[in-house]
Order: sequence, then C-alpha cells, then structure tokens
Amino acid sequence: MTAKSQHYWGADALDILRVGEGFVLSGVDPESAPGHPGGKVQGQADLATGLEQLDEYQERLFAQSRADATHASVLLVLQAMDSAGKGGIVRHVVGAVDPQGVMLTAFKKPTSQELAHDFLWRIRKRVPTPGMIGVFDRSHYEDVLIGKVRSLAPADEIERRYDAINAFEKELTDAGTRVVKVMLHISYDEQRTRLMERLDRPDKHWKYNPGDVDEREMWPHYMDAYQTVFERTSTEHAPWYVVPANRKWYARLAVQTLLLETLEGIDPQWPAATFDVETEKKRLAAT
Repeated sequence: MTAKSQHYWGADALDILRVGEGFVLSGVDPESAPGHPGGKVQGQADLATGLEQLDEYQERLFAQSRADATHASVLLVLQAMDSAGKGGIVRHVVGAVDPQGVMLTAFKKPTSQELAHDFLWRIRKRVPTPGMIGVFDRSHYEDVLIGKVRSLAPADEIERRYDAINAFEKELTDAGTRVVKVMLHISYDEQRTRLMERLDRPDKHWKYNPGDVDEREMWPHYMDAYQTVFERTSTEHAPWYVVPANRKWYARLAVQTLLLETLEGIDPQWPAATFDVETEKKRLAAT
C-alpha cells in the first residue's frame, strides 16, 4: 500500500501542496482541503490507515542506515503562526512512530551563547543523522520571519540569510537528507477562535501567551514575510509546501501524506541477513 492508495486521498500531496513559480499565499484558502474530497470522518480514517505505514517506513529507514552506508534521513520543518497546530502534528503524526527514530527540536528564542554565533550554528547541531526523521518545531526560518517583521536584524543581514539558508539546505540534500518544509496556514479569524479557547479553558491557560495578541497586530507583515520566504527559499532541492490548517484533521493528514510520499521516494529496504537463517534456526532449536 502507498500513501496514494489511501481510500479518500486522491492526489499527489508533493505536487498539489508545493509552492511553485507564481505562488501567492493570499490565494490559498485556509479552510480548504486540497486532495481530499471526503470530510472529517473519512480524513480521520485515512490518518489511521497511514499511521501503521509511517511507522513501518521509519523502522525500515532506521534499519537500513544501520546495515549499510546509506545516509538517507528526513527533516520535517514546521512553520506557522501561533496556534496553527504544530503541536498536533508532532503528537498525532510524528508521535505514531518509534521515538528512538525521531529527533525533535522545538527552537526557542536564541540564548546569549547562540547569538554569539551565526544563526545556523544551533540549527546544524540538530540536523537528523542517517536513518532518523528530524522535526523542527519552528526553525532557522524564524530568523527571516520574526527577524524581518520585528527588525531584529538589519535588512542586508536578512537578505544574506536567505542565501545562507538555500546553501545550507542544499548541503543537507546533497548529503542524503530529504527536506520537507511545511507552513501550516490558518486564517486570522481561526487564530482568534483558537486563542480564545485557550483563555476559556483552565487546562489551556499554560499554552496562552499574552504576546500572541501583539503578534496578531503584525499579521499582514508576517504574511508578507512568508511570501518573501517562499519566493526566496522554495527551491528545487528543498521546496515549500503550504497546508491549509483551519481543519485540524486535514492538516494532520496532509503532513502525514507528505512524509509518506517522501519516504516512498527513498524506498528504504529491510537489510538482508548477514548469517545463514536456516543454520541459526537449527542452532536455536537445539538449545
């Protein structure tokens, strides 16, 4: 079974969600569900179908890396406005695989030590090793998103970073890492609804940050910054994918499908035995 054999998913996610030439973020409806004509119930069924397959692919990728000289790995980059569902992707999609095969990093505000180095210094330390699925919950793109919107770096430095990011990601792909960059795209109104839910529920208060309201005031500037990111860094070797995220079930399914199709492209294989299986069966039976 392949990702595209899921009953209700009817398109190649790596094609329909890809940021290509002429892409305009404002033309993407955050409420839409491209590639999936079914509703929530069907989407959840497809998600459940894909969990077992994703788990197997991850184990095959890990096993293959331990048995031969392959350097294949996957890096999932998650970027979004606050409350867009990055945590849900980590829990409901990546969380389905063996945690020993995942390298998860949630990048926070840089420390003083990190600020003393180039912005990619802390990123390089967390790239996935062979056989692993790496996940960046926020990433090096914060340095050209918040950095630009909040004027945390001079304009010429921001410009330099776009080229540095492209060179860095080319390094990764040349070394065998498949880079899957996803922007979870929610609407301004949907973010208000989700933030209000955090205020209405005591069990969600810990997730609320008063600064989120300040960031909402900069929404148009962030959308412009994302548009520039897509234009400057959606490359042939590391394209961007924009996933409409107002419907949580769709966003999770879409990211899962992107990962499945990426792993299908790698096609990791179970390593062949390095011993005589029948001989070992006889030896074991005799004990």
